[in-house]
Amino acid sequence: MKVGLSTYSLVRELRAETMTVLDVIDWIAENGGEHMEIVPYGFSVVDNVELADKIKEKAASTGIDLSAYSMPANFIQETEEAFREEVERIKQHVDIANRLGIKILRHDVTAFTLQPEEMTIHFFEEHYSKMVQGSQLIADYAAQYGMTTTIENHGFNVQTSDRVQRVIHGVNRENFKTTLDVGNFLCIDEDPLVGVKKNLKFAATVHLKDFYVRPYYENPGDGVWFRTVNENYLRGAIVGHGDLNIREILRLVKHSGYDGYLTVEFEGMEDCKVGSKIGMDNVRRLWNEIQ
Repeated sequence: MKVGLSTYSLVRELRAETMTVLDVIDWIAENGGEHMEIVPYGFSVVDNVELADKIKEKAASTGIDLSAYSMPANFIQETEEAFREEVERIKQHVDIANRLGIKILRHDVTAFTLQPEEMTIHFFEEHYSKMVQGSQLIADYAAQYGMTTTIENHGFNVQTSDRVQRVIHGVNRENFKTTLDVGNFLCIDEDPLVGVKKNLKFAATVHLKDFYVRPYYENPGDGVWFRTVNENYLRGAIVGHGDLNIREILRLVKHSGYDGYLTVEFEGMEDCKVGSKIGMDNVRRLWNEIQ
């Protein structure tokens, strides 16, 4: 088991240009992390091979594994031509992930921002075949590199454990699994303990995040809150500080026999470096306390 960080945790620094992705690698190594997941926000590698090579070199020199590559994608396109263009675009990211030596790639299957009617089971069923077809094409392409592609419980449609499983079974590829995000089940109001228990056996990698949760009838006021599918309130928290039962989640993960990467994702209001460091420290401490 290795604890590390998603670059998205430090996206404020990346977008403000107070850190580069190469700085992030150094920061992770200096703060006890063992791996880094690439989420290309605040920088891009798919169109910058030189940067990709520098990332790989920097990671090797600091002893940081490049654990995964996560990217947005949307197979729900209006035309067949647009669908094919999206597939080809994702393949370019698969190529660059392979150049980086990364063996796990997560792609979405729908847009992240959706209208309420697009969050429903009816929308899921209507577009299910495209989600499966697109995922098959990417998984088959990535297989040449020995790469596992994944769907995450991410966004606001393919979010519940059952919908994720349905796509996995529909794709029916040995190298297509899930990036299991322990917190994102809340975006569609599924109990994280239920989602984790159901989907652990399909996990290629695990994201650890935390949220503060308030019911729809208790407006918490100002802050970086967002709404779930059923209008409850969520706000990112330092892992171990929020309302998720992180201790029991980690116990479930450890007792399942999972021994892969644990990736901290910090999305809270606190300073992102502080939140990321405390989150990684908490995950390691709590993991080691589990009997």
